[in-house]
Amino acid sequence: MEQLNYQLEELLDRKPIMLDNQLISDQLNNKIILITGAAGSIGSELVRQVIKFKPKCLIMLDQAETPLYLLGLEIDASSSSLQVYLEIADVSNEVAMHEVFIKYRPDVVYHAAAYKHVQMMERSPSQAVIANVLGTKIVADLAFKFGVSTFVFISTDKAVNPVSIMGVSKRIAEKYVQALHDKRSISNSKSTKFIITRFGNVLGSNGSVVPVFAKQISDGGPVTITHPDITRYFMTIKEACQLVLEAGAIGRGGETYIFDMGKQIKIVDLAFKMIRLNNFEPGKEIEIRYIGLRPGEKLHEELLTNASRVMPTHNSNIMISREEQEDYNDVRLKTNRLIQLALQYKNLDLITEIKRMIPEFVSANPAFIDFE
Repeated sequence: MEQLNYQLEELLDRKPIMLDNQLISDQLNNKIILITGAAGSIGSELVRQVIKFKPKCLIMLDQAETPLYLLGLEIDASSSSLQVYLEIADVSNEVAMHEVFIKYRPDVVYHAAAYKHVQMMERSPSQAVIANVLGTKIVADLAFKFGVSTFVFISTDKAVNPVSIMGVSKRIAEKYVQALHDKRSISNSKSTKFIITRFGNVLGSNGSVVPVFAKQISDGGPVTITHPDITRYFMTIKEACQLVLEAGAIGRGGETYIFDMGKQIKIVDLAFKMIRLNNFEPGKEIEIRYIGLRPGEKLHEELLTNASRVMPTHNSNIMISREEQEDYNDVRLKTNRLIQLALQYKNLDLITEIKRMIPEFVSANPAFIDFE
């Protein structure tokens, strides 16, 4: 990411959100913690925050070897007393993940591993389902099998009334995690609590608009924006990870936790602010160029589905969304059908089947318009 001359928090039109560290400490202290996708922007910040609560050991899992290795060096330098283990593995490889669970027997799992770049996933629907659906199913099933105390799934506002492959793949994963928790509840099992967290765009994360704008400004422009009216919810990486940690600490299971991130921010306003913070005049010294909405892109994001029931929590910045229960066996069968099509790379059949499972999915990609 380009060097910024200001703090990312300056781009938010609200005060930073702070959460309850004591609750988090009570859950994580002296526990075995597994973080998937640990080398990513969310995963690596989760690692940095989790180590503050002195877990018994921390397993950092990713398939990106160099970023994981560098993160390991960083953690070793900052926390020599903590047992840290690096695991190179693909969450969609069931054998590899099973070995990880046998080896470490984690108490808490934060599942951050995912493909999240909207445009890339529009070109690779099967890969989106393999990583985001199959990967989540494997890790969640293993958490249930091995009696993990808490499983926290990191989702996105793009899963709500999805128009993109990335968004709908996360929505399917949400449904599976929710159904698995409902199966646990029906069987009166006292094992894993399954919790979902959902938030908006994360400032400065890999693939987010901020590093793109920073690079464009550094190069002298133009700054490219898809639409003059496009808006997004934003939060910092630190805030996002605090939501994940506190949701895991306070959740009873079956909930979807959502941040009150304030009003949606117009992307053009964000661009103007970044340009001015870099001591340039937008429209004069740095050109603003509109390039049109891209396949899979919404004009405005949403945080709640039409069927959601919203409840408050002890923290006014956090809401709980509850949705209708679905039969686990039905969700499992539909999910498995999608996974099989994805593993065969039958993209067009996959889109048709996704639409059957998620009727609210209306693709914003012209390439898939005939399959709705």
